[in-house]
Amino acid sequence: MKSVIIDDSNMYRTVLKKLIENHPDLVFEGSYRNAIEAKNKGCEKNADLIFLDVEMPFVDGFDLLESFKQRPQVIMISGRPDHALRAFEYDVTDYLLKPVSAKRFDTAIKKAQRNIGTSNRQQKEEHIFVRSNFRKVRVDYRDIKWIEALGDYVKLITEKKNILVLTSMKAFEQKLPENRFLRIHKSYIINLDRVENFNTTAVQVCGKQMPISRKRKSRLLDALGVQ
Repeated sequence: MKSVIIDDSNMYRTVLKKLIENHPDLVFEGSYRNAIEAKNKGCEKNADLIFLDVEMPFVDGFDLLESFKQRPQVIMISGRPDHALRAFEYDVTDYLLKPVSAKRFDTAIKKAQRNIGTSNRQQKEEHIFVRSNFRKVRVDYRDIKWIEALGDYVKLITEKKNILVLTSMKAFEQKLPENRFLRIHKSYIINLDRVENFNTTAVQVCGKQMPISRKRKSRLLDALGVQ
């Protein structure tokens, strides 16, 4: 996996670089002193895995994460444990506390490797498993009409029933195939195959009208192949 480091500490960039270069399954692609430099250089486009510091000046790790349109796997790193819960809401691969030991580093890489296998399988499969009511439920992609935000949950509207999943919209969006689903608003993700009609402000999916955010309108046009 091509690996990139983003950390404002020269010492930790050096430590992480050594861990990457000593790991047989990782290739060091570069490091950045802050989030602004990393973003300007398009760091996410040339990496399979990003080691991202949380506490950085001007733009922190979470702000950088939110700026990525498409992102590789991310392992967040911090000297403080209290950011961990928020980090996993972004569906990061792992959260490492400084100082990072070689053993803990290797555990995080194993998680990243398992995720690659899961991602490859999902590209071939036509379904996803979600956790609802303390059990794993299989949901076929073709049966999903849309997904909507509901507090700390997302609600899947499907052909057979509605399913509540304890997760954030951002995290759930990452699990869906990009060629079949699109987030059109902070509160809605739609199945592109279910779109019936749309205008400049709304999309109709299976008889339901949903608003389009202005910044997401162009993405919808591109996804539907509309000029």
